[in-house]
This record gives sequence, C-alpha cells and structure tokens, in this order.
Amino acid sequence: MHFDLDGACFVDTAQGGELPAVIARDRVLDWRTLHREAQAWCEEARRLGLGEDMPIVIRGHKEAAFMVALTGALMLRAPFVPVDTVYPQERLNSITGILDAHLLYDAGAGRFESLRGGPGRALAEQGLCYVMFTSGTTGQPKGVQIGREGVRGLIDWMRLDFGLGERPVFLDQTVFSFDVSLYDVFGTLALGGTIMMLDRQDAASPLKVASLIAEHGVTTWVSTPSFAQQQLINPGFSQAALPSLRTFVFCGEPLPVPLCRQLRKRFPEVPLLNTYGPTEATVATTLLVVEDAMLQADTPLPIGHAKRGSQVYCDEGELCIAGPHVMRGYINRPDLNETRMFMREGQRGFRTGDLGSEAGDGMLFCHGRIDDQIKLHGYRLELMEVDAALSALPGARACAAVALRKPNGAVVRLVAFVEMGQEAAALPPELADWKGLLAARLPHYMIPSELLPCAQLPVSVNYKTDRARLAQLYEALNA
Repeated sequence: MHFDLDGACFVDTAQGGELPAVIARDRVLDWRTLHREAQAWCEEARRLGLGEDMPIVIRGHKEAAFMVALTGALMLRAPFVPVDTVYPQERLNSITGILDAHLLYDAGAGRFESLRGGPGRALAEQGLCYVMFTSGTTGQPKGVQIGREGVRGLIDWMRLDFGLGERPVFLDQTVFSFDVSLYDVFGTLALGGTIMMLDRQDAASPLKVASLIAEHGVTTWVSTPSFAQQQLINPGFSQAALPSLRTFVFCGEPLPVPLCRQLRKRFPEVPLLNTYGPTEATVATTLLVVEDAMLQADTPLPIGHAKRGSQVYCDEGELCIAGPHVMRGYINRPDLNETRMFMREGQRGFRTGDLGSEAGDGMLFCHGRIDDQIKLHGYRLELMEVDAALSALPGARACAAVALRKPNGAVVRLVAFVEMGQEAAALPPELADWKGLLAARLPHYMIPSELLPCAQLPVSVNYKTDRARLAQLYEALNA
C-alpha cells in the first residue's frame, strides 16, 4: 500500500494495510488507519470550504495527526503550509497574512481553526504541492511555492538513485517547517514505508535516538550533519548496535570529511549520501555517494552531480539551478522573483546565492554562501573554508568560525569554537598548537584569533550550526 501523488489517492490498498505508516510519540498508525483518517480529514476540510489550490496551514510538532493532515491536503490537491510550534505566534501571523489563508489545522489539538471570514480563495499559482516559508533578510518570511511536478521529480530521484530498498523506515527528526523533513514524508508515502518521528525532547538525547532506531528498525537516516555529529557521544551509535540502518542521507549543511571518517568507522558498510540544494529547488538537487578515496584528504567534499532532468552550473562563481523542480516563485514577491529567477532552455532557473565551482569531470563543489564571504583587514574569506580547516584539527571535533562585527556590520575579528562534549575551561593538549596546525592549511588572514572550547555547538531549530548564538556566547564570555 502506498500513496500515488499523481492520482492524489492511496493505491494497492489490499496489500500491507497492517504495516506501520506513522510512528509518533502520541500513537502509531498503520497504513489502513492512515488511509481512513486522511479520508475523514478531507471530508471535514471540504465541509469547511477547503478545495483544490487553496492553502491550508498545518501547525504542530511531530504528532501523528500532522502526517494525517499532510496526506489529506495532498488528497485534496490543496497546498500544505507546515508551521512547527517551535516558531513564535508572530511568525505564524506573518505566514497566514502573506497567504491570506482562511483555514488552519492544529495537529496538537486535532481541530481546524478559521483564520478569517468568508470563503477560501485559491492561490494565484495553480498546481502547487506545498508552500515552505524560509527566513527573509528583512525579517519577513518568504513563501517558496513548490509545484507537484517538483515533488514528482524528488520521488523519482529517491526511488531510482538513493538505494533505499523496499518499505524504508525513515528517521524523521527535522521539524516539518524545514524542507529536509519532506524526504521522509514523500519517501514514506510514495514507497509504502514508515516515518518514525522524533520530537525535540527525544531528539535531544542521543541514547533515546539510538533506542528508538533499534526499537522500530529504522533503515534510513535523514538529517543535517550537525545532528549526526551530536550522536557520536553515544558509543552505541554504531552498526553493531543498530544493524537495521542501511543509508545515511545528509542535507542542509556542508558534510565535513572528519564526520564521514567517524561514521565510516562506526558504520563501515552503510552508504553516506551527501545532497545539496536550497528550499527553492524542492529539497535538494545534487547527489554524491561518498567514497573512501574522497576521505583521504582534508579538502571539503564535493556536492556531486545534478539530479535527473536538471542542470546545476556556475555563473560567475555562483551556483545556479534549472529544471522542473525549481520553485514557481516566492509568493507575492515579484521583486525577488525578478532578481533570483530566470529561464534557461525552457526551464525555470534559480540563482542560489551559494559560491560554487565545477571540476573537469562535472563534479560540483559548494564553497559557502555569498553572504558568508566576509572581508577582514582588506582580505575576502569564506567562513566555510575556515570551518573545514578547523574540523581537520586533531580529535575530529565539530568546529565553527564566527565573525565578530561592529554595530555598523564591519567585521573586526574572527574567532572559533570547538565542541568538547562536556564543559571544559581549556583546550585539550593535542590542540595546544592549533594556530600552527591551521597555518599549514590557511593563509594568515584566515586564522581565527582565538579558539574557545564549548560543551556543544548551538544549533537552530533546523539543527544547523547557529553562528549568531556563538557570537552571543563569545560576548557573554567576555562581558
């Protein structure tokens, strides 16, 4: 039994209905129950005026009902707009205002809420699958409109190139407001698998994460590298203890070589998949299957090659993407659409804002954000390059560089933090000559002035390293 995106319906309903489809803290749904509850959700949504191409805001945090609502929206061909409860009410208000949505579903309470009077209205852009809101530089979230054709391409890509096997069991740790979670959602639905959802409380405990993987036979790990790095403090995070795991899929951040080496030791037979792509290109757009030969040097990993039916190339040092999976534009933002989108050979294109390069064999590399390229003492440098050198220091610990700025935004110093796994007042002995070690890899102007220990690098709600919080930590330490 699985869900067919094109037909917007469940198919093969006579087979596998008793198998688990959704595993959440509050309850477990088999496929038959997911089918029944999604149909009931659709009936109630229709009664309240929700129809095709009308957006539905779904708010919650890893409840089984969240997956029911996502599936119901797909059945109605109503674009779903996921908003996790970790985000404040102000963000929710901004999103509903931008959408002019008339209906919200509260997954925690299990009920619909009216957002405004009058009938629902379809979005100007037809045939959307979902609208994902990302942070904007002005403070206002940007609504990324993803068409059903983009999701169809994502499903085909996963089925053909990820090697996930039959009925994969996905570890779903990322909040639904972050599109990396949609690997798990669409992979489960299309492949007839299982989504095992981790709420933030369980995700914060490496021992609990491993226990749930073992209990439910998780086969497919999907996360940012930062979340995987956190699990290494648990000796039981290994192939011997977790034999069901058969694939690691990474997205959302650069994948560090030292992390890959550690995972290779812990899980010697489990493939490591590095994927890259912005929200504006339906979760991801390039794929690299990490090979052992790539881990011999400390140079950053490539991001691989473009997915089927798409193009990824560099234009004046910026990575650009073209293909049917590129968004239909930001909702109500013609100004951004004018500067970020283009047409190439009849396909939609998007300028990513990421620095990139391409090798002679077509292998692609990402060198960080254009806006992470800072100027210090007259030199231009990329924070991601500094991070890569830091991560190669003895001990293979997670590290991050932080640009300290004046009130006017000018960078005055570069400092760095190294994760120790516990509170520590000083660096370990093997890092005593950290500046000399970095000098063998970096020019002098890229070497941080200080390297400070911290128990754990802070991460955002999307489990990406949070440089802003590291800057605040530095200020607090030097207050």
